[in-house]
Amino acid sequence: MAPLNDDEVLTEMNKMVTFIKQEALEKAREIRVKADEEFAIEKAKLVKQEQAAIDAQYEKKLKGAEIAQKIAQSNLTNKSRLKLLHRREEHLQDLFQTARNEIVKLAKDEARFVQFLEGVILQGLLQLLEPSATVFAREKDVGIAKRAAEGAKARYTEMSEREVEVDVEGSLNDDVAGGIVLVSGSKRITLNNTLDERLRLLEDRMLPEIRYDLFGPNENRKFFT
Repeated sequence: MAPLNDDEVLTEMNKMVTFIKQEALEKAREIRVKADEEFAIEKAKLVKQEQAAIDAQYEKKLKGAEIAQKIAQSNLTNKSRLKLLHRREEHLQDLFQTARNEIVKLAKDEARFVQFLEGVILQGLLQLLEPSATVFAREKDVGIAKRAAEGAKARYTEMSEREVEVDVEGSLNDDVAGGIVLVSGSKRITLNNTLDERLRLLEDRMLPEIRYDLFGPNENRKFFT
């Protein structure tokens, strides 16, 4: 082959340079495409990680807010329940006070009071079934209590066919609304039949029924006797 002249050498060199440039451009394009792909993948990965972190933080804050809301609602419900129970208790106490006022009126009605005393003395004597007993009343009720005791003794003998001696003493405190305390002759048994004690026992015994009549059934109660 004949050697290349200068123009031919220059032409070949230009071809080679053009080829090298084209190869470099293609390689650069491949590198850029690959870099863009890797960037997009890494970006999507970082975005997903950050999104997961934000979602977790949101869930945590949401749960915290829900718990705080439940606590606040529970506290409000408890306060409302306590307030309702307090109002109900006030209403019950007003009712019981009205009953106390009525039993005071009973002690002032002599005819009814004598009948009441005779009944509770008779009841006590029948419980004791002893030959003697002592009736304790308020000092101001001694006269009425003696009349009632005589009637109770007669009825006791009629019902039990037994005799009984009944003494009446005025040693009850005047703060008592009325009624009597009966002590057996042996001093071993004491029966409290004062109006105050009978009302207290009635309040305790009838409290569930009173609550039901006034406020309806208790929603939290599952069992009834």
